[in-house]
Amino acid sequence: MTNKSSPHRSPDVRWRDPAPVQRAAVSPAPLKFQPIQVRRTFDEICGRIREQLALGVLKPGDKLPRERDLAEQLGVSRSVLREALRSLEMAGLLRLQKGVKGGAFIQAGDMSRMNDVMRDMLSLGAISVRELSEGRIQILDLVVRLACERAQAADFQALEANIERSDFATREGRLLDRVECSREFYKLLAAATGNKVMAMIMDSVTEIHMRFVYAKVASSGVSMPQLVEKRRQFLSALRARDTSAAARLMQAHLESVQRMLESDPEAMSPHVALSEMQPDAGRRAGWHAPAKLR
Repeated sequence: MTNKSSPHRSPDVRWRDPAPVQRAAVSPAPLKFQPIQVRRTFDEICGRIREQLALGVLKPGDKLPRERDLAEQLGVSRSVLREALRSLEMAGLLRLQKGVKGGAFIQAGDMSRMNDVMRDMLSLGAISVRELSEGRIQILDLVVRLACERAQAADFQALEANIERSDFATREGRLLDRVECSREFYKLLAAATGNKVMAMIMDSVTEIHMRFVYAKVASSGVSMPQLVEKRRQFLSALRARDTSAAARLMQAHLESVQRMLESDPEAMSPHVALSEMQPDAGRRAGWHAPAKLR
């Protein structure tokens, strides 16, 4: 028996095209361009000169072309050129000299400029006195170890001569001169590493830290007892290439200095780092070294 289609049966729709899928329209991300950084003519001039230095075309002692010629080569006004040259002079790259034989000369490089940067960072609060002290202790530990390994006879002789000057300043009661000798001592020690980067870092940190020592000595007339004796012990360990003994002696000395400074919070104020040191002021003030320092 043949089944008849029911009038209520759903028609077969398999053959029909499916209804189009409705998708939400996705808007493309807005196109963004980075702003064009147009360098000032002033910056461009500085960049050109620095580039020639990096390439070795310009070397320390070289003289730049005359102002008029250089301005024409760069296609800039002489006033803008002067501004760029003054900026490079402040950065320590150029030396501007007036007169018939004057001009703009490439500097040999002044590592002491890092001292100004460090002092500015301290006065602005970007670094703290505690961070400075901690950094100095850690850097000196590395300096001592490298110096033990690399120091030459000339380094030992320079350090020994420095210690003798410290001894003389102590016996004369010139405590501030002795502080100056201490500052030189650390520079000589850093130079003994044979690493200019280490010497530059050590110099900048020491330059500031010794101002705190200077302020303490200048205000109280108190200095580290038996400094010369400790220096001689340290130099003996350095000459013997005894890294452990040299590092231990330096660590003990630095801790003593830190205790002396922390006993007088005023001596560790950041503004002290901005003061100027005037060696021999102790002698002019009539100070004399206590017996324990002699």
